[in-house]
Amino acid sequence: MDLTDKETAILDDALESYLSDLRYEISNTDSLDYSNMLKERKAVLRKLADTLSGKC
Repeated sequence: MDLTDKETAILDDALESYLSDLRYEISNTDSLDYSNMLKERKAVLRKLADTLSGKC
């Protein structure tokens, strides 16, 4: 996928914001299954964010 610098920055900001929301949601859920699903989602999104920002 080819993104402009501006698109990359906006996508990175959106991912970081969503990851922050996920941390809050994971810590406040009582359902183990739901928490595990959110943790898996967080791991995938963290990998994408790291790739996007050149950390991988």
